[in-house]
Amino acid sequence: MNKHRVLNTPAIRRMPTYLHKLMLMYNQHEEYVSTSVLAKYMSIDSIVVRKDLELTGITGYRGVGYKVGELIEAIRSYLGWDKWTRACLVGAGSLGSALLGFQEFSEYGLNICEVFDISPKRIGTEIYGHLVKDARDMAAQIRKNRLEMAILCIPGSCSQKVAEELVDCGIKLFWNFANTCLKLPADVIVQREVIAGGFALLSRKRMEHHGNGNDMGDEE
Repeated sequence: MNKHRVLNTPAIRRMPTYLHKLMLMYNQHEEYVSTSVLAKYMSIDSIVVRKDLELTGITGYRGVGYKVGELIEAIRSYLGWDKWTRACLVGAGSLGSALLGFQEFSEYGLNICEVFDISPKRIGTEIYGHLVKDARDMAAQIRKNRLEMAILCIPGSCSQKVAEELVDCGIKLFWNFANTCLKLPADVIVQREVIAGGFALLSRKRMEHHGNGNDMGDEE
C-alpha cells in the first residue's frame, strides 16, 4: 500500500501559484517582490506567504523583499523542478489531450516524451506535437527511453492492470487521473488527482456562503 506522506502539503500546493506570479513579474523585468504582493495575488495573509517561502531556504532583503529571479530558482529547486522528469502519458482522450496542451509543464521540469493509446483513431495522430503510439508497444518504448513517470488518463476499470504493467517496465512515479485507487508496491509513488474533489469543495463553499453570508475565500 502506498503511504508517502508529505509535510507542509498546503504550502506545497501554493508553490506553483507563487511561481506563476513570479514568472509574470520576471517577464515584466521586475527585480524584487514582497510577501504582501504575493499575499494580495493569492488572497491570503502575508505571514502565510512568509512561512511558505521559508521552506525553500531563501532569505529576503530588508526593505525590498526577495529577488524575483532568486525566488523562482529557490521554489523550482525545492520542488525538484530544476531537473527534468521524463514521463509518458497513457490515454490520449479528452483529458489526456488537454494535459498535452498545457504549455507550462516545461517550466515544471516535466517532459512528456511518449504518448500511448489503444484507439485506432488516435494511434498515429499528433496532439500538440506529440505522436500518439500504440499502447501495445508501450513496454519497449518505456525501457528504451528510460522513462520514470506515467500520467494515467484512462478509465478506472483498466487502470490497475495498466499500472502494474508500467511498474514491470520500471515506472516508479504515477500521476493518476483515473477514477480509482491504485494498489502498487510500497516503493512506487502515486499521486491521485480527483477532479470532482475540487468541485465538491467549491460546492460546499457555495452552500456555506449562502448559509451564513460569509465569504470563505478564494483558494486553498
